[in-house]
Amino acid sequence: MTMLNIAIAGSSGRMGRALLEAVTQTPDMRVHAALERAGSPYLGKDAGEMIGAPNGVVIRDDVAGALQGCDVLIDFTRPDATLQHMELCRTRGVKMVIGTTGFTPEEKEKILAASHDCGIVFAPNMSVGVNLLFKLLDTAARVLNEGYDIEVMEAHHRHKVDAPSGTALRLGEVVAHALGRDLADCAVYGREGVTGERSPSTIGFATVRGGDIVGDHTVLFAGIGERVEITHKASSRATFALGALRAARFLAGRGAGLYDMQDVLGLR
Repeated sequence: MTMLNIAIAGSSGRMGRALLEAVTQTPDMRVHAALERAGSPYLGKDAGEMIGAPNGVVIRDDVAGALQGCDVLIDFTRPDATLQHMELCRTRGVKMVIGTTGFTPEEKEKILAASHDCGIVFAPNMSVGVNLLFKLLDTAARVLNEGYDIEVMEAHHRHKVDAPSGTALRLGEVVAHALGRDLADCAVYGREGVTGERSPSTIGFATVRGGDIVGDHTVLFAGIGERVEITHKASSRATFALGALRAARFLAGRGAGLYDMQDVLGLR
């Protein structure tokens, strides 16, 4: 069995711990390195201790050193940190799974440029179920293309820093593309005051932040006399971690290029 050496960025965070646990339980993968930001109180600790399974991998902030001998870096951190990690992966030929959200269009262009030198899976959501949702929505939008108002609703935990979520934006992009629209021209992000009647060409977004909600997403098609709602609810970050590991395994057999979870799952 070929063993994949996995490095995990942001290893002490909520997603980092879920990834540590998932890799530990996967027979063809091992935790090669666990990374944290400089100054983190977790530096120098055994990464496995955070999930009750010491593994001898010391949490470090030396990204360049950690990438030596690494096959894939999985990163669910912040855009600025992810882009720094990406440049190191790019120069060292290390593949990368990016689950970070909140990138600007210019930053996404940097990811595309880096993919010419190393394999990257970049997706706003690594969940298998959510990526099936993208596929279902494309069909739904093409069928419900007249007479239906479209709203995207999402809810996440209180610590999430970007809104709408990357997944919600991708849901909007999928629907807009199916309808021949540009999301930048038809998106409405929140409403307040006397807004006037709803324009039928818009795609609305509503955001909820609170508690420990892992991630809920619903796309509503509201017509006359009926509503169609397509919903995904995540109850554990394990779903994102397991999807990320599928992405890492997918990259193992491929060269440079930019891929997403639709590629990983064969949904193209």
